[in-house]
Amino acid sequence: MSKTAMSPAEFEQALRAKGAYYHIHHPFHQAMYAGQSSREQIQGWVANRFYYQVCIPVKDAAIMANCPDRDTRREWVQRILDHDGAPGEEGGIEAWLRLAEAVGLNREQVLSQELVLPGVRFAVDAYVNFARRACWQEAASSSLTELFAPTIHQSRLDAWPQHYPWIDAGGYDYFRKRLKEARRDVEHGLRITLAHYTTYEGQQRMLEILQFKLDVLWSMLDAMSMAYELERAPYHTVTAERVWHRGIAL
Repeated sequence: MSKTAMSPAEFEQALRAKGAYYHIHHPFHQAMYAGQSSREQIQGWVANRFYYQVCIPVKDAAIMANCPDRDTRREWVQRILDHDGAPGEEGGIEAWLRLAEAVGLNREQVLSQELVLPGVRFAVDAYVNFARRACWQEAASSSLTELFAPTIHQSRLDAWPQHYPWIDAGGYDYFRKRLKEARRDVEHGLRITLAHYTTYEGQQRMLEILQFKLDVLWSMLDAMSMAYELERAPYHTVTAERVWHRGIAL
């Protein structure tokens, strides 16, 4: 006997309850909000998170490539424009590069991705590969960690200027921009998710997908904690050089 599906309201509540595992609760983030992070730790976070930023439009393009519904594509394409930018408009990737400069990083070094840790790269690549392989509805609904994103962006805007006056205020534009964009994206993502997962089995599948995305974000911070808090960067026992794989096609 099959189990009864949750109502749309109950299902949405179950999705929102997953916020208990959002990376805002990771000790690395907690330290940043409390003003306990060093300059090097913040720079490391910004440089590594850049890899996630540049992969977001790649992930969204993969979703669109698998989606036969024109109306959905018309709405979803805005996410790519938000990050890549449009003619005459700066996108989120450029705004993130200005954040990198605001925390004292070299723009060319960030673009080169040489600072991206293997654990971060592998976690983000797993997310992009999931979006490429999954049906478009599952890939689209995996983005619903955006349910919790406005809180994390606002926390940065509230805490960082107070604790890190050395960061140029112009670098915070990305977080301000995403406050509005994330709320819009959540509305669209929820519509797709609530319409697609109407059985008990499907809803449980979606909760697992959302947990996978939460795992990606948490694992990124685990890698950064090892490198920048415990000073155990990859191969630290044999060399101080950055000898790890940097994304060259193999």
